[in-house]
Amino acid sequence: MQITVNGENNELKEIEVNLSKLLELRKVESPEMVAVQLNGEFIEMNNYSSTYLKSGDDIEFLFFMGGGSK
Repeated sequence: MQITVNGENNELKEIEVNLSKLLELRKVESPEMVAVQLNGEFIEMNNYSSTYLKSGDDIEFLFFMGGGSK
């Protein structure tokens, strides 16, 4: 299955991959701090395990960063 993750083409060998599995496959640390956009739509975190990918999907991981000025 061909998908795009953060602008990079990726081929997944698994047939059924949900967003939770994709985060695991990509070795994303602290997945609770990542917003996921699938084909331009934000997916709620509690739907990651029930949202399955299909060939041609475009996924964006948006990482939250803390910080500030002194």
